[in-house]
Amino acid sequence: MTQLKHLRQSETPYAPNSIERRGMRRSCVSLGLMYSGINGDDVLIGDGSAVDLSEGGMGIRGNCPVKIGMELTVFLYLPDDEEPLFVSEVVVSWATGSLFGVELQEVSLRDGDRLQTLLRAQSVAQAESVQ
Repeated sequence: MTQLKHLRQSETPYAPNSIERRGMRRSCVSLGLMYSGINGDDVLIGDGSAVDLSEGGMGIRGNCPVKIGMELTVFLYLPDDEEPLFVSEVVVSWATGSLFGVELQEVSLRDGDRLQTLLRAQSVAQAESVQ
């Protein structure tokens, strides 16, 4: 079962006249990750870090180039020191140099809950730092 449909119910859209295409606000983060996928006949395995994160996607700085439309699997290392958050399918939506953005396609209920908990904590921490 995909968590994505459940997650999107809580999305906060940007203003309709905004240039921003994202459907959900992203939190700035710096979390290690590993990603893998198929590039033609080659298996791609890279690592890097998530630079921003939302319930529907993330920005990644990686060490292996990707192409728009590629499907990847991502292991995201959360600060809770548990096993990595496993996203069995993401799709690359943009790429420029070592930076690229992905849309989450397939997240388990357990990992979706872990992601929501992290994002809530990030939101609270950012709100407190503004005050």
